[in-house]
Amino acid sequence: MTIMSEAPVTGGSYRQPIVASAIELTVRSGWSSVTMSKLAEIVGVSRQTVYNELGSKTQLAEAMISHELARFLSVVRDAFERHPEDLVEAIHDAVRGVLELADDNLLLRAIVSATHGADTELLPLLTVRAGSLLSEATIMLRGRVRAYDPPLDGEHLDVAIDVVVRTVLSHIMQPSDTPARTADALAWMASRVLGATTSRSLRHPTPD
Repeated sequence: MTIMSEAPVTGGSYRQPIVASAIELTVRSGWSSVTMSKLAEIVGVSRQTVYNELGSKTQLAEAMISHELARFLSVVRDAFERHPEDLVEAIHDAVRGVLELADDNLLLRAIVSATHGADTELLPLLTVRAGSLLSEATIMLRGRVRAYDPPLDGEHLDVAIDVVVRTVLSHIMQPSDTPARTADALAWMASRVLGATTSRSLRHPTPD
């Protein structure tokens, strides 16, 4: 199971270990157990150092979410770089990679559990940067997709990308199928909406 990786965190030399410790503590004991004093003890620095690096608990939450977002966006970038000539394959691999990462992400699981009443203290992690996170993901994907010169004008392309991003987010929060079959379905839809030619078919059809 994955808690976090070596996704870069900007800031001072203690910022990365503080964010890492906050994620691990949240997964283990819940967001309500995370305090600047406890993080200082875990990392082996002063409480003031934690405040200097992160500012406040709200800013710590933002740093944790930014860290995880960087991991997901890295999966998307890698998928597009593997398929520079095939937009549909790139979308398929990006969707599948993101959903598989989400399925194995302990922090994300803890946050999703909060929506079901497991730990309401985790709910701020969902709302602190929800709008900006959606914008960041959409902007990055827009730039990648436009490089394939799809036969849609800018406005319609933005609509299509928004639909894909929001659909993937909904499957992250409440999956209704396997990552493989969900990726197949979204890649098929994208090929129709974006007018992209592809030889792919549903590799993982839903069982009868």
